[in-house]
Amino acid sequence: MFGIGHTELLIVGVVALLLFGQRLPEVARSFGKSLTEFKKGIQGVKDEFNDAVHSSSSAARIDYDDERETAAPRFEPPTSPPRAD
Repeated sequence: MFGIGHTELLIVGVVALLLFGQRLPEVARSFGKSLTEFKKGIQGVKDEFNDAVHSSSSAARIDYDDERETAAPRFEPPTSPPRAD
C-alpha cells in the first residue's frame, strides 16, 4: 500500500494513537468525509471540463491566423573578419 511496509504502517498507527487518543475514530471519520468531498469536487471539475470540450455548439471557435506572432530577424554571420580596436 503506497510503498509502505507493515512496520512503517504500525509506527504511523501508534503515533496517531498517541496524538489523538480517544478522538482517533472521530478524526478518521472527519478525514474520510473530507476526502470524499474532495473527490466529488475533482469529479465535478472533470465533468465540467469534458462538457466544455465536447459541446461544440457552445464553444467559440478561435481563428489563429489573425494572431500571428512577429518573427525575429534571421541571424546572418558577419562577412568581414573582426576588427582589432
